[in-house]
Amino acid sequence: MSSAAISIENVSYDYGTRRALNDLSLAIEPGEIFVFLGPNGGGKTTLFRLLSTLAPLQTGQVDILGFDLATERDQVRRRIGVVFQSPSLDKKLTVAENMRQQSALYGLSGAAAKDAEERMMRQLGVMDRASDLAEQLSGGLRRRVELAKGMIHRPRLLLLDEPSTGLDPGARSSLWEYLQRIKAEQGVTIVLTTHLLEEAEKADRIAILDQGTLVALDNPTALKASVGGDSVTITTRGDAEGLATALREIVSQEVRVMDGAVRFEATDASQLAPKIMQSLGERIESITFGKPTLEDVFIDKTGRQYWREEAAHGE
Repeated sequence: MSSAAISIENVSYDYGTRRALNDLSLAIEPGEIFVFLGPNGGGKTTLFRLLSTLAPLQTGQVDILGFDLATERDQVRRRIGVVFQSPSLDKKLTVAENMRQQSALYGLSGAAAKDAEERMMRQLGVMDRASDLAEQLSGGLRRRVELAKGMIHRPRLLLLDEPSTGLDPGARSSLWEYLQRIKAEQGVTIVLTTHLLEEAEKADRIAILDQGTLVALDNPTALKASVGGDSVTITTRGDAEGLATALREIVSQEVRVMDGAVRFEATDASQLAPKIMQSLGERIESITFGKPTLEDVFIDKTGRQYWREEAAHGE
C-alpha cells in the first residue's frame, strides 16, 4: 500500500477522439498543499472529476488515502472533502442551515452535528454570520462557508477546483490564509486546481499540466530555478523573426518569438546586454530583464505563452 495521500499511475482519459489526460503519473504526499496548474484545456478539470469520484477511471490506477479509486470508491468518498468551482450553497438558507444540511449528508445528527458545525464555522471565521442568508454574503465569505462545509466530517484530504474563481485579491489572500491554517491545525492534505500563476506560487509543490500531459513537477522555487537564468524580452519595430535569427549568432540559448517579441533565458543576461545593444541596437525598441516566473517555466517546457494558451482553449 502506498504511503502517498494520492498515487496516480499511468492515467489517461479520452473524450471521444480528444485526449484530456495523457499517461499521467505522480504522487502527492500527506500534509502538503499541492496545486495542479495549467491553462484552460490542460486537463485540470478532468483530473479533478476523477479524484473527486465524479468520473470513472478509463486507464491507469489511482490510490487515494490507501484505497483503490476504481474498486473502493465509497471508502474514498467518506474520507475526502470537496469544494467545487461552482457555488454549492443554497442562497435561501442561512449559513447555519447550509452547515446542517451538509451534516445530514454525512450522517451526523444531534450534538455531534452541532459540535461539528460550530467547530468549522469558528475555524473558518463565519460563526458570527451563522444566522445570515447565504445570498447576503460576499464572495469571499461564501467560499469560507463552502470550505467549512467541505471539512465538517474531518476529511483527511481536501480537493478544491479553482477555489479563487470570482474572488477579489483580498478575498483570495484570505482564502489561502485559511487553507494554511487548515493544513497546520488539522494536518489535512490539500489539493487544488488553478490557472492563476500567482496563486500556484503559494503551494508546497506544483504540477504543471499542458494538454493533458505533465510537463513539470516540483516546488515553486525549484521550478523557477530550472529555467536556467534571467528571462530576457526584446521588442522591435521591425522583423521579430529576423531579430531572433541575428540574436542566435550572439547568444547560445534557445531564442523564441512570442507575441511579436523575442525571448530567451540566460545566466549572464546583464553581461550580454551591452554586446546585444552594440550589435543590434538600431533594431531594438526595448530590452527587459526579469527573474524567472512560473510563466517562464511554462514557456520553457512547452514553447508557448501561458496566457495565450489559456485564452485559446476550453477546459
